Amino acid sequence: MNLAVIIPAAGFSTRYAEALKAETATDLARSKLDEDLGGRPVLQRTVELFANHDAVQTIIVAGPNADAAPEAWSEFKNRYADKLGLLGVKLCQGGRTHRYETVLAALALVPDDATHIAVHDAARPCTPPELLDRLFDAAQKYPAVIPGVDVPDTLKRTTDRETDDREVDPLDAILGTAGKRNTRVREVETTIDRARLIAVQTPQVFHAPLLRRAYAQTNLLSPPPTDDAQIVERMGEKVTVVQGDPRNLKITLPSDLSLARAILGVRGPESRPVHKRF
Repeated sequence: MNLAVIIPAAGFSTRYAEALKAETATDLARSKLDEDLGGRPVLQRTVELFANHDAVQTIIVAGPNADAAPEAWSEFKNRYADKLGLLGVKLCQGGRTHRYETVLAALALVPDDATHIAVHDAARPCTPPELLDRLFDAAQKYPAVIPGVDVPDTLKRTTDRETDDREVDPLDAILGTAGKRNTRVREVETTIDRARLIAVQTPQVFHAPLLRRAYAQTNLLSPPPTDDAQIVERMGEKVTVVQGDPRNLKITLPSDLSLARAILGVRGPESRPVHKRF
């Protein structure tokens, strides 16, 4: 098995940054990939998952697009080029708008002799080694393999319309709304049968010719796919699911970062001795 790993890292962590601002009541904005995870950035932790695996021959990290965000690309290179270079990583620019554009850009750097290609979320630094082994073993038997976990919660589809549950008070125009809670609400349309539903994770692993062929068919890229398996599905190819792992969380909000630290058994910089914070 000659495996190339693509890690899309071109996003701007919008939801994370907004939540961080709300929690800290400041204009503080950071990328979740830059956050400290036991003394190393989240992105570096994610890369290390694959740098230490025997099956992996190539790792490609696709950062911000230089034309769309020149400062972000420059900062990304300054922050990560040396760190990731020591791990044998190839850096490239990602897409302007969509995740699939970033994967497509990275595909150009995958060596011709790669037999398999894995695509992994940059914000999933806790993937257990046994899950990687399970996926890579299955990928030698099946052309497209993804990890998935059962959905434990009840699922409901809601209306698109979101409303404000606070009654309009004419005095608000004079006295303001300080101290009054404002909750956004929606109505339930239906309850969804979760019997065969799964929550899909990464890495998603494909036979290299299959993924190249899928991305070469531009008609499969609209509407924008939410993961790589969806493009393969649009070709009519079968995608095989193996058991994922609850620990393989994706960091989306600051609370997820706390969970990731707990899973890895590491502390945040504010909890470490001063001489170990840098």
